[in-house]
Amino acid sequence: MDAPAKIRSATPTDAAALHALFPRLAAFDVPASRNPEDLWRGDEKLLRAWLAGDAPQCFVQVAELSSGTLAGFTLVSLRPELLSGAPSAHLEAIAVSKEAEGRGVARALIDAAEREALARGARSMTLHVFAANARARALYARTGYTEELIRCTKPLGS
Repeated sequence: MDAPAKIRSATPTDAAALHALFPRLAAFDVPASRNPEDLWRGDEKLLRAWLAGDAPQCFVQVAELSSGTLAGFTLVSLRPELLSGAPSAHLEAIAVSKEAEGRGVARALIDAAEREALARGARSMTLHVFAANARARALYARTGYTEELIRCTKPLGS
């Protein structure tokens, strides 16, 4: 079976296409208490830092279709694991274009990100996902991720 896309390291020339994919991070039933743009604002800031050479702890990979179109990306940071402090990686963001959904692009991006993280010394990879994002949660389960922590929120005040 042919690969759904070529996975490669991102370059500064990919910046516009990467930024255009950020709204895909909110392509699910975002909780009413959240502004969809807030879902990618921090990741976009981290990407800008990486593009400027100011985030050496990060790497970015893209999925490129045979047409040359970018179909998705991963943004990964290397950092100590939350509880053990062991070398780890965190999948900050993964986004796939609407046109590439269901074609194996996300799985290929995750596989490539895991290989790169391992090559850079990480012993595990973590990620965050909204409870309402059933499609992403199913993908992560299929790729071997287990749900470990639950984050609770409560608005305060009026």
